[in-house]
Amino acid sequence: MAVVLFTCAGRRADIVAAFGAAGATTLATDASELAPALYAADRRALVPRVGDPGYVPALAELVRVHAVDLVVPLTDLDHRVLAARREELDALVLLPDLPTVERTADKFLAHVFFQAHGIPSPPTWLPDDLPPDDVIDYPVLVKAREGFGANHIYRAKDREELEFFLRYTAVGSMVQQVCRGTEFSIDVFCDLDGICLNAVPRTMLHSTGGESVKGETIKDWDLIRFAAHVAETLRLRGPACIQCFREADGTHQVTDVNPRFGGAFPLPTAAGSRYPELALALAAGEQPEPRLGEFREGVVMSRYLTQVILVRGADGTLAPFDDALAAEPPG
Repeated sequence: MAVVLFTCAGRRADIVAAFGAAGATTLATDASELAPALYAADRRALVPRVGDPGYVPALAELVRVHAVDLVVPLTDLDHRVLAARREELDALVLLPDLPTVERTADKFLAHVFFQAHGIPSPPTWLPDDLPPDDVIDYPVLVKAREGFGANHIYRAKDREELEFFLRYTAVGSMVQQVCRGTEFSIDVFCDLDGICLNAVPRTMLHSTGGESVKGETIKDWDLIRFAAHVAETLRLRGPACIQCFREADGTHQVTDVNPRFGGAFPLPTAAGSRYPELALALAAGEQPEPRLGEFREGVVMSRYLTQVILVRGADGTLAPFDDALAAEPPG
């Protein structure tokens, strides 16, 4: 049975559980003992924070002790360090090469890459290179070049607001024209050679904090082929979430690519993407054939909050507060 180590597990109990259901032994890691996904795994371990010099050595030791086959990062936080130091981990790290990680982490570099490779992307400028107002089609967004969760994004309807938000924002930013079409996300999965194995488009019915809360899978072949082209041009490896808008003229404008499992992971999983199984096959040295379009359309997701209840033991560590313990009288 393959052992899968998840980094920055956080709240992604859904992903950890899906790999367990696919037959893996799951090992979740995080810097916080309160990360809920730790308690969805077969095994769990606390590690230093990503910026700590001991972070990668701690992961390497866990890989050795637990005979880990596959390392799956669950947030963007450690992509750079894992892509740069993957050779220190004696397991398959499910990330693209460092240049791809760098250009997807920096949204302006991603825009420049898309332009250079003929992939449509909304007009985007750095603050010092803004054109005159007769060139800018307002409204525009002041967006963090690096970030996630819809943080540091401000909508400006004219030059006055644009200049205000550029002064207001506390992070390095860019300016991007607002797309007026319909937004879609496509969850893709690529093999180790960058070949897209599947792409599952979904509608964005409702999002909170940049994460999809309600959506529906659609078998739209224009979106499927477009996402596969974007993924293979970037030479992605493993999972990614591609966000784009379909404009009135039928073109698709890419606004973001995140090389990890998307926030709406449960939806393509329920639709039959079998992405955990594909990841395990790659870790086993197999070469799965592309299966574009092999998923069920019309699957709808509506997410809600849930929780894990923990109890602190005599040794100070936390463990799930299971039914048997809950039934015991206090004291």
